[in-house]
Order: sequence, then C-alpha cells, then structure tokens
Amino acid sequence: MLTDPERILFLLASLATALFIVQSTHKIVKIIGRGNGKPDWNLLPRRLIGVLAKTLSFSTVFRARKLTSLMHAFVAWGFIYYLLVNFGDVLRGYIPDYEFLGSGMIGNLGRLAADFFSVLVLVGMLSLLFRRFIVRPTSLEIRQDTLLHPKARKGIRRDSLIVGAFILFHVGARLLGESFQIAITGSDIWQPFASTVARLWGFWQEGSLNLARHLSWWGALGAIMLFFPYFPRSKHLHLFMAPINFLLQPERRSMGELSALDFEDSSIEQFGAQRLEDLSWSGIMDAYACIMCNRCQDACPAYETGKVLSPAALEINKRYFINQESSRLAKGEQSSETLLDFAITPEAVWACTACGACIEVCPVGIEPMRDILEIRRHLVLTENVFPEQLQVAFRGMERAANPWNIAPDQRLNWAEGLNIPTIDQNPDADILWWVGCAPATDARAQKTASAFAKILENAGVNYAVLGTQERCTGDSARRAGNEYIFNELATQNVKTLNKLSQKRIVTTCPHCLHTLSNEYPDFGGNYEVIHHSQLIEELLDSNALKVSNDTDKDTITFHDPCYLGRQNNIVNSPRASLLNVGLELQELPRSGVDSFCCGAGGGQMWKEEEQGESRVSAERMREIESLGVSEVAVGCPFCMIMLTDAAGSAGNTINVKDIAEIVAERLEENVEGPPLSQQK
Repeated sequence: MLTDPERILFLLASLATALFIVQSTHKIVKIIGRGNGKPDWNLLPRRLIGVLAKTLSFSTVFRARKLTSLMHAFVAWGFIYYLLVNFGDVLRGYIPDYEFLGSGMIGNLGRLAADFFSVLVLVGMLSLLFRRFIVRPTSLEIRQDTLLHPKARKGIRRDSLIVGAFILFHVGARLLGESFQIAITGSDIWQPFASTVARLWGFWQEGSLNLARHLSWWGALGAIMLFFPYFPRSKHLHLFMAPINFLLQPERRSMGELSALDFEDSSIEQFGAQRLEDLSWSGIMDAYACIMCNRCQDACPAYETGKVLSPAALEINKRYFINQESSRLAKGEQSSETLLDFAITPEAVWACTACGACIEVCPVGIEPMRDILEIRRHLVLTENVFPEQLQVAFRGMERAANPWNIAPDQRLNWAEGLNIPTIDQNPDADILWWVGCAPATDARAQKTASAFAKILENAGVNYAVLGTQERCTGDSARRAGNEYIFNELATQNVKTLNKLSQKRIVTTCPHCLHTLSNEYPDFGGNYEVIHHSQLIEELLDSNALKVSNDTDKDTITFHDPCYLGRQNNIVNSPRASLLNVGLELQELPRSGVDSFCCGAGGGQMWKEEEQGESRVSAERMREIESLGVSEVAVGCPFCMIMLTDAAGSAGNTINVKDIAEIVAERLEENVEGPPLSQQK
C-alpha cells in the first residue's frame, strides 16, 4: 500500500507518462501520414484474429534462428502477459489487501503464470544479451562497405543494452518484490520461483522486508515511466508497430505486385521516391516496425555475394533518419536529405534482384524491396539515371516490344517446322499459350518451347498462341524502374487479350505469369494464368500424358524460380510433375519459398552485376553442385539462362533443363488420335 503522498506522486507521474504517450503517438501518426496513400481500415475486422494468432504464436519469427527465436519469444510472451501484471500491481498499490486476479483459482493461476513468465523473460533476455555482446555472431553485423547511418553501428548495440537492462530490472524487481512478500506471509505454491528466492530473506526482519517490497514496487513500475521517453526512439517500438503493420499492410495479390502510375495526371511533378516522404505510408511504418534482426540481409542474394546492398541497412537508416528529422517531418516540412543521401547508395539500388526474399523472411512484414523499386522509378522516370546497359533492353521494348530487340514479325520463327496454331487459326482454343519473349527469341529457351509444344500435342490440348500479336509483358521494364514502358506494353497486351474468349492462359515464364496474373488487373485485364508445370501436372494426373517406363529413375534437384515459388506460392506442381515421370528429387538447402535467386530478376538479366565477391548465379550453382546431382530442373527461362552460364563458367557437367524438356523426354506417343489443335 502506498502512502497518500506516494499515491499523489504516482498519479502525477502516471498522468505525465500518459500525456507523453499521447503526444508521441500523435507525432508518429503524423510522420507515417507523410507517406503516399492511406490505410484501408476495412482490413482490420478480417485480419484481427489472424494477426492476433500470428503475434501470440510467433510463427513468423520461428522461421529462422530457432533457438534465438525461442529466447525472443520468451521475452515477448512475458511482455504481453506483463501488460496485465503491471495493471494488477498498480491496483495493489492503491487498494488495501488487493489480490492479483482475485483470491480464487483464477487468481492462483494468474500468480503462477506471472511467476513462470518472469523467469522466462529473465532467461530469454539474458540469453539474447549474451548472444549480442559475448557471442557476437556476424549475422548481427552489417559490413563496413555498406551505407549505414553513422549513429547506427554503436547505436544498435547501445539500444539493445538499454532495453535489455530495463527489462531485466523491471521484471527482476517485480520478482524480488513477490519474494519479499512471500518471505512475510509464507511460501506460496502458486509462485514456486518467487518462493525459492524468498528463502534468501529468511533472516530479514519484517520491517526490512516491507521496505524492500515497497522499493521493489516503485522500482518495477517506476522503471516503466523512466523508460517511456526513450521507448519511441528505440527499435523496440516494434512491440506495438509490428502487429499494426500486419493489420494495416495494403492488400496485394502478390508480394511483388506494384501499383500503377497515372501518366495522364499533369499535376504530378515527379514519379517514384526521392525522399522519405515520397515512399508509401506503409514504407515509412516499416521503419518503425523493424526489429533490426538482419534476417532480410541474411536472405538477400546481393548481400550474400558481397555486394553493398543490405535491406536491413535500408530500414535501419530510415529509422535513424526519422529520429533525426522527426520534428521536421511531423510539421509537414521537406526532409533535409534524399534517400540516396542517407538510406541507400545508387550501386545498392541497382544490385537488387527484386526476388522478394527480404519480404518473405521478415518476421514483422517489412518490404524493403518495394522501397528500392520506388527509388528506381524516380531515378529512371524523373532523373533519367540508370545503368547504361539497360538502355538496350529499354530500346528493344519500346521499338520491338521485347528486350531482345527482335522484330515482332519474327516472334513465331522459333516454331518453324512445328505445328503451332495461332489464335487466328484456332480462335476456339481452350487455352492460350503465352509463349513469352525468351522462348520466342533465345536459342536455349526455344528448346523449352519446343518441348512444351510436344507435351501439348501429345496430350491433345486444344491450344493456340498469339504469334506476332504477342508482346513483352513488361516485367523487366517495371522492375528496372521504367514504368512508362511497362504501362505502354501492359495497356496494349490487355487490349489484345480482352478481345479473346480464352480466359485461361498458360506460360513457361514465371515473370509473365506474375505480371499477367497480379499486375494486369490494374489495367483491366483479369485472367486465370497458370504455370506450365501446373498444366503438366493436370495432364499427368488425368492420364492425358503417357510416361514411358523405359527411362531410368534418376535423381535430380529442382531450383525454384523466385517469381514462381516465393512470389506466387507455386511449389508443389513442379515437383509433382517431376515425380510423376519417375524421377527422384533431392531438395536444395534453400528451396520453395526460401529459394535462392538465380540473379536475373529485377532487370539484372539486361545489365552487368554490381561488383561483389561472386555472381548470384555462381553461388546458386555451387549449392546445386554440393548435392552431387548431374541434372537440375528449372521452371523459368531466366533461371535456365543464368544457371546454364554459371555451370559453363564453373566447368561442371551439370545439365540445366526445364521441366517441360524433362517430361517431354519421358513421354510415350499418344496413339488415340490427332491432337485437338489439329482437329476441325
């Protein structure tokens, strides 16, 4: 129980703390509101239960660093429960003989949980501090060649120490307070840990125990009030911002989906992001939600191969800059520096493969890749600054509607000698095959197209291709920042497709699949788009394709393309197609949604890789070699090209083949009649 002066003092301190919380919250809301767009509050009811389950289970955190994640979970679970515990402790100070959650069974279980979580928090925090300050794994560091705010290298460690010390003191003081109380009243079976500690005070006088209990109460709750002024500036604001980030994150068809730009609006003076406030509101909120755990950095293919891009550094830089410019941003003033001044270097911007690994691995839903692509948009559309090699691809897409700069009337040359029906020849086709630029122009990718044509003919699929009407989907242009070219290509392609009756499209390219399926709806194009491995699986399951029994049961591995597995969650069909033709599959260490990039995405296919320790494709090929297989299957023409080049450069004998090629080699001839594409 508090004395009257203490009650007044605590009440005044509580009111001051509440006022500070309100002011800080208002400031943070104003800063986040500087970003483009507004939250969709209608998402809250649909997401609330899912986000609550995600927050309590820590499911996203446990995806990596299992033991560290468990220690982190101990602290977080304790923190959540301590919201109730601290409220009860405040009431204890004001109400005589108050029992936490009552004196019945609920109260007993409440005390047991508080005792249990107190120990979990202490164990978890001590383990995390030991890891950061004694073990000091390299995963917690950012290389010196990567742009990082000058205050961050020491600031992150200092922040961890301050927060860790606060938690240890707060929870420790509370546990000690309970032990002093038990030493006065006698052992409490519902507080086994506090009862054990209470034995240390057996020789203390009751007056000393009461004083110690009193000081512990003030220490535990006073520490919270002392910590609050620091809390909004620390990375540990993520305790509140991470769940909010999950609740309000814009709804997208895929993590890689980008929003369309309005080139008809003459009031727009610039496109993309030059300054922090040019990012979306969610991009600014990402900086508040960031744990600074560097998991995105661990997953980034550019960083792993020694390039200067660190998605973690990008978010950390944003947060430190917000702390530095918070008053200016909250007042609506322009920030003092551009993103390229403080957040990320131009070299790092162009090193991104847009694979989405940073988004997939982030335990709090942060999207660094989207910031990078917005910066690219600004550089290309407003500043006209981009790597010179991209000019060839941009010019090809502008003039010939493909980055290879092949004339449109040569789009169907790959099909010479094959019976490939065009949509004009077979307007009633059930399926439209979107061939894509690579199979139509690249010699190696043309083998994939020929193999898939054989599969379609063998199964009697009623299909057609656009032929010379087909253009590049614009994926490479959009991810390289040239939204204008993408806009032109998307508009024309949607106009062409919407004239057709076919609403089911199959493609051998995950980038085409992603763009047609997830980004063309913004242009009025809504289609059912499937990957060729999905169609092959359907045909095998329905026995439309007959597999030869004469082939050996070889062991191969499968490389998941980023825009197939991670971006569109198609991981089972490629494997099912390979297993259904009698192959044994050995998985790569990084596979499925956690696959490692081939290095071609994000426009990298059309430019030289930024300087680093190795090429992304070479790193992936080394991983494939480590399995000891002689063949790797792919499901993307870009992956095919990159990994074939990597195998050649490494001088190994690993064959790189598309799923369609592998399946086509194992087919029996279908003798039930001519294929539907040839029937009248």
